[in-house]
Amino acid sequence: MTSVKEFRVDEPATATDLGRGSFAFTDDYSVFDWGKMPDEIPDKGASLCTMGAYNFQLLEENHVPTHYEGVRVEAGRAPERSSGQGPRDADVLDLGEALAAGTPPEEMVISLTQVPDLPERDGEYDYDAYHAEAGENYLIPLEVVFRNRVGTGSSLRRRTHPADHGLEFETWPDEVVELDDPIVEFSTKYEEQDRYLSRDEAETIAGAAPLDALESVALSVNDLLNEQAADAGFTHEDGKIECLYYDGEIRVADVVGTFDENRFSAEGHQLSKEVIRQYYKREQPDWVEAVGAAKANVADADGADWRPLCEIDPISLPDEVLTAVADMYTAGANAYTGTEWFDAPSLDSAVNAINEL
Repeated sequence: MTSVKEFRVDEPATATDLGRGSFAFTDDYSVFDWGKMPDEIPDKGASLCTMGAYNFQLLEENHVPTHYEGVRVEAGRAPERSSGQGPRDADVLDLGEALAAGTPPEEMVISLTQVPDLPERDGEYDYDAYHAEAGENYLIPLEVVFRNRVGTGSSLRRRTHPADHGLEFETWPDEVVELDDPIVEFSTKYEEQDRYLSRDEAETIAGAAPLDALESVALSVNDLLNEQAADAGFTHEDGKIECLYYDGEIRVADVVGTFDENRFSAEGHQLSKEVIRQYYKREQPDWVEAVGAAKANVADADGADWRPLCEIDPISLPDEVLTAVADMYTAGANAYTGTEWFDAPSLDSAVNAINEL
């Protein structure tokens, strides 16, 4: 319901084999799980695809398995490949080839796994049925969240006590908490209202995939994102991964380490989709409150979509906000990858413009 990238299937997965498909990134955006918002952010899709592909290639180089196969660029822009360059389709490129073509990618080619339906019976989700159909080739129905700092508005403060994480505070302090070691949590992915889980619950929901191994993959991803962000001049605050399980191996799936999936900051200022969330909280708090109320009352709705319960629609963003946010995405992607993919201002200029909204 809330995705702003298009999912395409070329070859469906089977019980024994991975399939193939792609994500086509759009310039749409979503906040507070609303789905497509009224505006488009120029070059957002290409910047997310570029950052995501860059991170997948970084993970592969560091021996972290993923479902990434490559990227596609506009028809007719792909460079010719000699016969000795491997069995990939002619239009499936790595980022270096996309750069040689002179255009950032907007489509990411991925391996596909099985995603069975998650049945609900008598108010309970039947994960046994999910795994019975999935076998050992499936998308793990969890999100793995990692946090390197605990912000002042983090849900962690409402749900847990500092001592739960080995921290010595009697209560959560008012300021941001910098963590020596990241906190890893697990949440559901396909339930009507996603929820954080105990470790025992997460282990059951993960199925054949070992939870310790899933956590280890998440920590490896987090370490690499931390290092890359630091090299680019900003801080990786928190994020999440989704994974598939195939032939006894956990592989990172979906998209990793972008301004939509993760929170980054530069010089103490947000450098992520959080900028848009905060704008709506300031400029249209009645809509944000109505969204929260609709989610709380979703049990009274017919079906899983809570949005018909929301009596207020989101406003459009002013042109100056769209420009500033677009520059954040493109300047951030340039800085993160160390390559001038986009005609964008410097990262400092983009951050200053965002800070003035």
